[in-house]
Order: sequence, then structure tokens, then C-alpha cells
Amino acid sequence: MNEIWSDFMTHRLELIDGLSMSIRLALLTFAIGLPAGLLLAVASFSPAKAVRIISILLVEIGRGTPALVMLQLVYYGIPVTLTGFLSAGIALALTTAAYTSEIIRGGLQAVPEAEIEAGHALGLKNFHVMRDIVIPQGLRIAVPPLLGFCIIMFQATSLAFTIAVPELLAQARAIANVNFHYFNVFVIAGLLYAVITIPASLLTDRLERKMSRHLQLQ
Repeated sequence: MNEIWSDFMTHRLELIDGLSMSIRLALLTFAIGLPAGLLLAVASFSPAKAVRIISILLVEIGRGTPALVMLQLVYYGIPVTLTGFLSAGIALALTTAAYTSEIIRGGLQAVPEAEIEAGHALGLKNFHVMRDIVIPQGLRIAVPPLLGFCIIMFQATSLAFTIAVPELLAQARAIANVNFHYFNVFVIAGLLYAVITIPASLLTDRLERKMSRHLQLQ
């Protein structure tokens, strides 16, 4: 334990910089992926068959492609020079959009049909029913599973080390390759990930229980 603490104190600045990079990468992923997931979910309800088919295809491609493969495709395959950080953000956002679209779609489908019919009875058009009734309520239902998925994607930022993004795992590997304290350094990296994921998981559980009580009251 003393050796682990000693390694942490020696390399704390590099490791904390790596954790900061992981958090920024996760935020970029969510900033692009979550709105894209909402668009795909809404598109799956479109009356236009072509739009529905395209949204389903994009979702299936995104879900069927491993995040690590998506990273390599974006980093090496796009005919535009992007930084590793931006490439990783785009690749992980594509994966996020594909999976969260299904979560959001489930939330939209859970909105009571009577409320949608009430909106139509008031003379609202489909667009306004979707915007003012279905999406607000559907997103509220989908929030707990979305937060749970965001925790998973935060952990998935560790894949970005494969394209030389200096996130937490990359920093840990670089340190371990110098001092050969692989076990100690990776234990520290795991604990630093846990500093973020455990409080986020507890918050998600608490929010899910609160939302469940609220929905039961309805």
C-alpha cells in the first residue's frame, strides 16, 4: 500500500492530467452523442418510411460496430486530418448516439397514449405533440438509463489510448513503462476512474428510485 501511495504522489500530476483529459473526452462524447441519439430516436417515429429506414440502419450500424473499431475507422479512415482527441470524441459519440437512441425511443414509447390523443384532440399537429408532449415526458423517463450508459461511456474513453490520446490509461501505461510498477500504477488508475464512476452510479440509483416513485404516483 505504501508503494502505491508513493507512486501516486510521484506521478499524481500526470495521472490527474490524464483523468482531466478522460473527463473532457467524455463531455465531448455526450455533447455530440446525446443530441444525435435524440434525433435518431425521433426519426424512428417519422411518418416517412425512408427516414425511418435510414435511422434504423444508422442505429444498427452504430450498435454493431465495436467502439474500438469505430475509433480506428474515424482516426484512420476519414480523409480529413483530425486530432486524436477530436477523432475519439466523434467515434465515441457515434457509438453513444446509436445506443442512446434506443434508450430514448423506449422512453418516448412509454408516454401514455391518452396524453398523445389529448394533444391531437386539442388540435395540435404531430410536430407539436412530439415536441411539447412526447419528448419532454419521454426524456424524463429515459434519464436514469441514459445516465447509466454515460457512466459506461466514460469508462470507454480508456480505449482512446489506442490512437495516442493522453487520457488516464495512456498516462498510466507511459508511467508504468518507465518505472515498471505496472500493478501499482494501474491500481491507481482504476481508483481514479472509481472516483468518478461510483458517485455517478450512486446518483443514478437515487435518481432512478425518485423517478420510479414519481411515475408510480402518476
